[in-house]
Amino acid sequence: MNHSSRIELNPKALRRNLRFIRKQLPEATRYCSVVKGNAYGHGIEEFIPIAEQAGVDYFAVYNSHEAYRVFLAADNEPDIMVMGYIDNADLDWAIEHGIEFFVFEPDRLSVAAEKARQSGKKARIHLEIETGMNRTGFDLPQLEAVVPLLLEFENSLEIMGICTHFAGAESIGNYVRIQQQKEVYEQACNLLQENNIKPHYRHVNCSAGMIRYPEMNLDLVRVGILQYGFWPSMETFIEYSQPLENKDNPLKRLITWKTQVMSTKEVMKGEYIGYGTTYLAQKRMMIAIAPVGYAHGYSRILSNQGRVLVQGRRCPVVGIVNMNAIAIDITNCKNVQKGEEVMLIGRQGTHTLSVASFGELSNQLNYELLTRLPMDIPRYVIN
Repeated sequence: MNHSSRIELNPKALRRNLRFIRKQLPEATRYCSVVKGNAYGHGIEEFIPIAEQAGVDYFAVYNSHEAYRVFLAADNEPDIMVMGYIDNADLDWAIEHGIEFFVFEPDRLSVAAEKARQSGKKARIHLEIETGMNRTGFDLPQLEAVVPLLLEFENSLEIMGICTHFAGAESIGNYVRIQQQKEVYEQACNLLQENNIKPHYRHVNCSAGMIRYPEMNLDLVRVGILQYGFWPSMETFIEYSQPLENKDNPLKRLITWKTQVMSTKEVMKGEYIGYGTTYLAQKRMMIAIAPVGYAHGYSRILSNQGRVLVQGRRCPVVGIVNMNAIAIDITNCKNVQKGEEVMLIGRQGTHTLSVASFGELSNQLNYELLTRLPMDIPRYVIN
């Protein structure tokens, strides 16, 4: 059965983005691909193989379920890191398969150590430090309190990393806060060093941090949005490109999202389109109905302001975005037929619709729109 829309992924774009990212990093810094949120909406099962083919051998997810999906999708036994939720009941599987995971509370630390002792395999942990974001992590007094546990359980634990996350590296407005975070993180690293605890990796930077705070590209970086061809914010791109003579975007989007015309209809001047009275036809119009709506990730906020591409033309979305359909003004197109392509994200002719354009219209972040794309939309790798 055909779905009402499809997503296509471009492996060449990924390879290009990875080349750009690696040019920003010290040679010794390890690259970790962040694939949480269903690989930012691209699809874990589809993305992992093309990332491995591009040389990626380390993936980060948010929870153990995502880690399991990566584990099944991977061919080359990559390292896998869980940055957030993992139930204590899942620690046996994680330890058995060498899955790394963040530790940010004494309970997880002691349970992991005990399960590792029972299994005969070390738990591979990353110590997360609370540096000022106030989400998860050991603050300095808590870290000092768990140092004896780390020493006691040293035969059951492999300390893979000491890490934190910057609170909004994509915005200059957070500069002072991040400088404070850097200081706290350095103190945490010194505390471990004083106790002869030596993690394999020090890591703090995400995509925005990698660009804006290159001095913090330490032993490892965790990169998400950049690898998919999107900047964390326009501010990040401006700061990167400002000193360069060539200000072209070096990134290329992997994702294309398209649907098709389901039907066409003539609407007379003075008639309303869709639910309620939000759109009144000011002239005789032709509209097309496309079978996507907010149930498919096309936000209702885009009612009367979204744009799609039909026959290479930018066409307005008119009326309220329905759960499963949108109405498109095709008055300026020529003889649009049922089944014709409707581009939601991507290029058609000389025009392009980016995820960023959705964000400008709907006040959504790139991250939010991408990760809201439902998992049941079929995804295809297009070479």
